[in-house]
Amino acid sequence: MSEPMCAIRLTGPVDINGLTVSEAPIPELRPGWVRIRVTAFGVNESEITSRKGESGPDFCFPRILGIEAVGVVDAVGDGVALRPGQKVATMMGGLGRAIDGSYAEYTVVDAANAVPFDTNLGWDVVGALPEMLQTAHGSITSGLGLEAGQSILIHGGTSTVGLTAIAIAHQLGATVIATTRNPASLELLTQVGADHALLDDDTLPDAIRTIAPGGLDAALEFVSATALPDTLSLTRQGGTVCFVGALSGVWSIPDFSPFTIPTVSG
Repeated sequence: MSEPMCAIRLTGPVDINGLTVSEAPIPELRPGWVRIRVTAFGVNESEITSRKGESGPDFCFPRILGIEAVGVVDAVGDGVALRPGQKVATMMGGLGRAIDGSYAEYTVVDAANAVPFDTNLGWDVVGALPEMLQTAHGSITSGLGLEAGQSILIHGGTSTVGLTAIAIAHQLGATVIATTRNPASLELLTQVGADHALLDDDTLPDAIRTIAPGGLDAALEFVSATALPDTLSLTRQGGTVCFVGALSGVWSIPDFSPFTIPTVSG
């Protein structure tokens, strides 16, 4: 029998106080997989959804949560080129959903999902980066195909992924429009790279149309699914909108009909 480790293993939905540490077996290796000694992990909105028992059919209890982690290779299975002691990051690939995740001392993942890296940053910083960076970068590059000189709206810019997306879009040379509902956060948006920091209130559509009268080239929607119609209405013909998350907790559009998708004349 495997030696025990400390983990947060849930057998059913719980509130935040139900995230208690208990013992679980150290996960065993299999060919092509790697065991990671977890040093840090981020906390993601999807894990909160899972904790509440509101995830989709790809998640089931009992489960150790955690869709990302950074740490050190503890052991490798047959056919794995990584070596023990190597720093790695891992995320997604069913982690914390189809397989046990990172809320533990050790986790086992497919070696294809273990990314080696070297850094002098502390684990407390590195632990917050993997999912945040890949979500922001993937949304901008794969989701939007954003190019230098294009305009992009980041709706919900003060979220961690939103702030990261602002910085990446700025580095790509795009004109970045970012929003917040808090006037005190407008300066933060410009500090990380937004060319235009806008308050998310009734004046937002007109403000965006003034900046991009022909319509936005691209938009990242972080606030809610129900905000998508307004975001789409501000995007030019041929532009692209990527739905990344729902900070408000609204993940679907009631009674959605594709015939209600708005268009913008160029």
